Amino acid sequence: MIRVLKIKNLMAVAILCGSVSGCVWVEDAADLQQYIAQVQGRDSKPIKPLPEFAAYEAFVYEGATLRNPFLELVKYIPDDSSDDLPAQIDLGNAAAPSNERLKAYLESFAVKELTMVGTIAKSAGNIWALIVDSNGEIHRVAVGDYVGLDHGKVLKVDSQKLKLLEIISNGRGGWITRPRSIELVESKDP
Repeated sequence: MIRVLKIKNLMAVAILCGSVSGCVWVEDAADLQQYIAQVQGRDSKPIKPLPEFAAYEAFVYEGATLRNPFLELVKYIPDDSSDDLPAQIDLGNAAAPSNERLKAYLESFAVKELTMVGTIAKSAGNIWALIVDSNGEIHRVAVGDYVGLDHGKVLKVDSQKLKLLEIISNGRGGWITRPRSIELVESKDP
């Protein structure tokens, strides 16, 4: 047992000597002190200020409702039996709006300013939509009439909505037709 303690003490002394021998004592550090004094004696340069960044302005993308530019445009000829209208139709100059016809009164309002408030039916096949403009005036609209700023021709009138086809510029000198609808606004009165 004593022998084991002596071996442990001897190993501890050997490890201590080995670790202390890694520390080197330098008695002449004058050149180091001289270098430190030289560095501290230099003129300091001012630190450049951080660049100023413009404040972040949030961007709201509003083009999500526009036509997908990666979809091919198709030709569309409306018929009365179809409830579904294609997204947009490029007919080149064939769809150009007529400048010869007189503009209807409701063509001086944007479609967003028009509200459908009801319908009137003379017979099963003859139905009119009642449209209120931004001035509060009520107008009777039938199939074939024009509404909106973009030459919107009424294609179908039913008890819930008015479907129309607008003619807008495609930005390349031609014309595109775009389907729109004005839906019936339910009254909030009991």
